[in-house]
Amino acid sequence: TGPAHWELLFRARAVDNQCFFVGVASAQNPHATYQSYGHSIAVSPWGRVLKQLDTVQAIEMVSLDLLEPEKLRQQMPLEKHGLRAKKAINCGE
Repeated sequence: TGPAHWELLFRARAVDNQCFFVGVASAQNPHATYQSYGHSIAVSPWGRVLKQLDTVQAIEMVSLDLLEPEKLRQQMPLEKHGLRAKKAINCGE
């Protein structure tokens, strides 16, 4: 289900929780019995894909504005309206 759901689910969780989400997946190995989808991903609290790799082994760095989640929460106070699970996920708080 990687191609259909991987990016979609990470973007949705980032928006739902108003924090950065990072998904790490192993690179594809043609000799392995299980074929990983790969596509490690970093997503902003707005659901914007900051970086997504493909199926080969790689190392990438992504700069995160650690003030972005709080700025977003001031613009969209979901927790105040009971729409965000309080502390369900540690978003660096």
